Amino acid sequence: MQILQRQIFTELFKLFGLTVSCLLGLILVGRMLQLRSLFLSQDIGFFNILQLFFYLTPFFLLLITPIATMLSVFLTFLRMSTDNELTALKASGVSLYRMLPAPLLFCTLCTLFTLFISVWGLSWGMDMFKTKLYQFARTHSKFALQPGVFNKEFPGITFYAHQVDNEKGELKFAFVRDESIKGTSVVVVAPEAQIKSTPATAKIKITFKNGNIFRQSGDELNILKFGSYAITLDLGKLLGGFNFSEDKAKDMPLSRLSAIRKDHSKAPDRGERFYRKVDTEFFKRISLPVGCLILGIFAIPIACTFRGLKQQYGLLLSMGLFFVYYTMFSVGVSMGESGAIPPEYGLWAPNILFVFVALVGMRYANKERTPTLVHWFMHLRFHKRASA
Repeated sequence: MQILQRQIFTELFKLFGLTVSCLLGLILVGRMLQLRSLFLSQDIGFFNILQLFFYLTPFFLLLITPIATMLSVFLTFLRMSTDNELTALKASGVSLYRMLPAPLLFCTLCTLFTLFISVWGLSWGMDMFKTKLYQFARTHSKFALQPGVFNKEFPGITFYAHQVDNEKGELKFAFVRDESIKGTSVVVVAPEAQIKSTPATAKIKITFKNGNIFRQSGDELNILKFGSYAITLDLGKLLGGFNFSEDKAKDMPLSRLSAIRKDHSKAPDRGERFYRKVDTEFFKRISLPVGCLILGIFAIPIACTFRGLKQQYGLLLSMGLFFVYYTMFSVGVSMGESGAIPPEYGLWAPNILFVFVALVGMRYANKERTPTLVHWFMHLRFHKRASA
């Protein structure tokens, strides 16, 4: 039995690694194209984008670990069933229940891994992603002004300086034209200016000294003199409107989500929809890790029921079953955020349904019986083949 459990666990682990690698690879290709188009006008290279993707990995792992767990268990037991290994083991007196320790241990480890990502890894990854994104925008972007060159990286705003010291943030003979307001043009001219950045909010503050403001609206022109005048720019506009300062529920650690649920004063003035998102995100972070265990156990009787199915068809079948689970889960998230139903009902409903099917299916699989619905489906398929 120890050899059997070790072999099952090894096969599960190998399939899990292969599945996670393939899914992450597919996501990587799509995200690389998206991030590359985002930084198309910036001096940010391939390895910088790869680093950003690494910090997004916890977010992707939280979503793909449940399906990777299910696929690993399903394909392992489908292969054992197709190769008649399950039949040989049962003929030797080994029931299906005695084969469960290895998949149960595997699913439990996947659940703990996903829970770790949910509690700590996700918020860490998103914080690091924002930090690195800010650093790249601040140090690698073309907003590092060049002397004597007009800079138009910010939408509707043109910068110019005759002399530039990017290390000290000092500008000489600076010029800024703002056409972001429709029908109005504002030009600021000053002999000197100072650039200061605020990493916490990803803002750039440019302070002009002893200059003039020319404001034109239609045929009207106003000229103002000033001793000191400052404008504040958001680096997120360099990155397709990315908001650095926005505090989203999906980026928060589980501990903060729990604190806000108990006391709304922890996040004041955010509105009822935000608090519903916090509730939904909290239950999402708990139910997804548990889903690894449930989907893994659910895959065992399904694989035994559809014995003889080719692996490519088995892969499509398992993906289809997971699609049902994820559709129910997504509907629960949407209804929870909209307030249609309490989020705990919508997010725990798929787990409750699938654990019920898993327990009933396990009982049938151990007795080598086929549920009536599956038997009817197989009979209908055979009847169509015979009539053809």
